[in-house]
Amino acid sequence: MKHREISVDSGRHPGVFDLTDACAAFLADVDASDGLLTVFVPHATAGVVVVELGAGSDADLLDALDRLLPRDDRWRHRHGSPGHGADHVLPLLVPPSLTVPVVAGRMTLGTWQSIALLDPNRDNPQRTVQLSFLAG
Repeated sequence: MKHREISVDSGRHPGVFDLTDACAAFLADVDASDGLLTVFVPHATAGVVVVELGAGSDADLLDALDRLLPRDDRWRHRHGSPGHGADHVLPLLVPPSLTVPVVAGRMTLGTWQSIALLDPNRDNPQRTVQLSFLAG
């Protein structure tokens, strides 16, 4: 298995951060052929998604997340910024990992699909992402 760790500066505001180019570069660097790419975020308050980016989708995703997990005082987990407890419930909706098939060195993503880090947490401006390729 080939492995790489990358760092993402997610800042102090909730956001969606495109990882697609970094994943493609990793596959090129390890001379990937057929196999599986796994993307993993070792954080309790961030996740990874396959989603269409741009054209308002990023904002729609964050708005939907705010409706499902409001940032108010209902959460028992209370350290950090207001509503931070919602960030700890995120894995219920957005997993910390995903796996994408790779064929002939290329991810089999659809035309409008991208791999992205979803980070609603205002308290952690730096994220680590683990990329792994397992040849098939």
